[in-house]
Amino acid sequence: MSEPTIRELAERHWQGGGDLEHEQHPVVPVVNRVTEEILDGVLYLKSVASVTAIDSGDGLVFLDTGGPFDANIVFDGVRRWRPDDPMAVAVFSHHHIDHVFGTARFESEAQERGWARPEVYGHELMASHFDRYQRTLGWNTAINKRQFGLPIDTFSWPAEFRRPDVTYRDTLNLTRGDLTLELHHARGETDDATWTWIPERRLLHPGDLFIYCVPNAGNPQKVQRYVSDWAAALREMAGLGAEVMVAGHGLPIFGADRIETALRDTAELLDTIEDQTIALMNRGCTLDRVIHEVTVPAHLADKPYLRPVYDHPQFLVRNVWRRYGGWYDGEPDQLLPAPRAEQAACWVELAGGVDAVLTRAEELVVEGNLRLACHLVEAAVLAEPGSESVHSVRARVYEARAAEQESSMARNILRHAALASGSHRRDLAGED
Repeated sequence: MSEPTIRELAERHWQGGGDLEHEQHPVVPVVNRVTEEILDGVLYLKSVASVTAIDSGDGLVFLDTGGPFDANIVFDGVRRWRPDDPMAVAVFSHHHIDHVFGTARFESEAQERGWARPEVYGHELMASHFDRYQRTLGWNTAINKRQFGLPIDTFSWPAEFRRPDVTYRDTLNLTRGDLTLELHHARGETDDATWTWIPERRLLHPGDLFIYCVPNAGNPQKVQRYVSDWAAALREMAGLGAEVMVAGHGLPIFGADRIETALRDTAELLDTIEDQTIALMNRGCTLDRVIHEVTVPAHLADKPYLRPVYDHPQFLVRNVWRRYGGWYDGEPDQLLPAPRAEQAACWVELAGGVDAVLTRAEELVVEGNLRLACHLVEAAVLAEPGSESVHSVRARVYEARAAEQESSMARNILRHAALASGSHRRDLAGED
């Protein structure tokens, strides 16, 4: 049986089919991971992120170019499709590495064949993020190992980046061949986001402002995200009448009504999370109360493109809190805390020792209260970090907690803790 086409798979996803939690997750490549023409003159690849190449009649226009792992697949697929058309223009939707690493082979080819070098466009803040990446190589290596379950011993964050040739601040229109590219700045997952509208093709590229799941607006290990600004950009895009939307992650959406619905629903989800969070903050509530009281409305939670398979709604709440309220969570004992290991040792002593804590943790697992079991095993490992029995229970608890998570971000970070205890450590990506 042949693999479904991108259009067929996209229809299946829209109807609520497909394993969006695992096999067809928005940040997982489709099974065959090949380029496919989804419209006349429009080539598409769904890898971790999407890559879209459009024949302008005067060279190829790329909307994102893929990650380091995509470079050969993109180049070879494009050359099978259009053997003699150069990469003329590439638009980087933002600075994340799964979007900005596909130009090198096309640039080498241009030099060999005497073509003009591709011109790369992006927002003016991109360069500052590449500088930040170079300054924090160790941090970004560690957090991405946890988030994506990457190889502990071999993965390292890249140190060199292709910077845009042309930058802009608010909007920029450019023409190439038969196409007009309207570039718009927005703040969402990043503060350097670009969404692109091509009116001649009624084609919208939102970048990571739409990723076919709960927006990545909370990510617990990464820099500030902008929930309300994100919602405003989605509503602006929703008014364009796009017929095709090639999202930064997840499969395309075909049809103006579907695209408008998906964008407005996503904006509503973001707005309700921010509005609920701020309302509780304005009442002087603690962060602990806020993260457990904000909810996603039922009429949005059942949308196939708004499932929390990547980011988690609680993470979004925390990012809203961070943006408007800073780091203090409203708990006075946390303002100037004792070291956590010292706290843990005291609580474990009061509980009657590590064995008593582990016994209760295992009872909680049987009872199904895994989140509380995690608190207990973490206190135990902080109190006795070298204990084999502690790490054995900790590994089982975190593996069970990970397995029940719909959010891959939560699942992978929790599973990383389980794997670390398998090596008698709390963390494998950095120092314990």
